Amino acid sequence: MTGRIIFLNGTSSSGKSSIARELLDILDDGVFSYLAVDSFNAMRTKRDLAQEDLDAALRRTRMGFHRSIAAMAEVGNDVVVDHVLSEPWRLIDCLSVLPPEDVLFVGVRCSLEELVRREKARGDRPSGLAAMQCDLVHEHGDYDVECDTGTADPRECAELIRKFLSDRPTPTAFTRLRARYL
Repeated sequence: MTGRIIFLNGTSSSGKSSIARELLDILDDGVFSYLAVDSFNAMRTKRDLAQEDLDAALRRTRMGFHRSIAAMAEVGNDVVVDHVLSEPWRLIDCLSVLPPEDVLFVGVRCSLEELVRREKARGDRPSGLAAMQCDLVHEHGDYDVECDTGTADPRECAELIRKFLSDRPTPTAFTRLRARYL
């Protein structure tokens, strides 16, 4: 039996990590693992690389991340994924390696003003990163469920997601997107 995948997609500072932590607290029908793209990026060496080499390393890292999600689910693990689909190839790669019927695709949104405020308060992200990603991450325009962390707190968003998890729509957003892109 394959595991369920709750796939949170949103910009940097949109609240994905906070929602993921809440999901781990409230989901009581299985054991969920949290897989975050930032964790995979943190495993990489930090020495300076030429831009071309860095770009290639980041692409390989993200492709490995996508395959680790698939591998975890394939052996029966339920996972909560925290990702930023800011380049079209990332979504297409996920569509090609993840079983679409097992993915609950969640759009995590927030107003640009709030993203800028959060990014500045965090101080650990390049200035303007969230604004740059804002339109790109949701460009595909199809989710199973969406939440707005500017109007709902992380627990409320997690509760909304939990309701959708027990009764996933058919076809799923990943099934529809796969038909469109692959």
